[in-house]
Amino acid sequence: MFLMFLQTVPWPFLLTCVAYALINSISSINVVAVIQGDIPLQGDFSAEHMIFGVEGVDPNRRDNLIDLLDIDLQWRMHKVSDGQRRRVQICLGLLHPYKVLLLDEVTVDLDVVTRMDLLEFFKEECEQREATIVYATHIFDGLETWATHLAYIQEGELRRAEKISDVNELKSSTNLLSVVESWLRAETKLEKKKPVNNTSQANPFASSPFFSSRHMAYYR
Repeated sequence: MFLMFLQTVPWPFLLTCVAYALINSISSINVVAVIQGDIPLQGDFSAEHMIFGVEGVDPNRRDNLIDLLDIDLQWRMHKVSDGQRRRVQICLGLLHPYKVLLLDEVTVDLDVVTRMDLLEFFKEECEQREATIVYATHIFDGLETWATHLAYIQEGELRRAEKISDVNELKSSTNLLSVVESWLRAETKLEKKKPVNNTSQANPFASSPFFSSRHMAYYR
């Protein structure tokens, strides 16, 4: 997993917000907003019903987001494409201003133009409102000059965390994708060289007085 940062707040505050959001599984609060990769909006209702149903929203901000994401308010959410549904989801997540925004693969279903416009909007949010954005992604097109920091997490372990300007490989390559690819291939080679532990482990259910795990699936 790669986390791309647009950072304007101190690291301790940022990490506290991230931890609070993850532990409590919140969708949005005044300080932290979260937009995840899933697209649950598939009922028989309009985009207008969803967007204008959110209270306490600045009308100008709402109109700007609708225009930015090219949303047709008459879209019926059970009939639109994944990309159109994604736009509405993103709009809902951005209606209220935030101090920290956590993004999880939110641009997967977007076309190139909408994706680049959205990234530019995020950059303006950081510059004008001093927000911080944490973007978890596997898509690196156009991100070379977008983020301020880069974090690389592999199997739950933080492997790298540094400023984009300090990534030595980017000084000889303007393509972030090729740099990331080299890191991942190096990791793969190291994993293949690790000795395989073939020690067999005892079945925890072999001597259990209870049902096997297969039967336990039906136990209530």
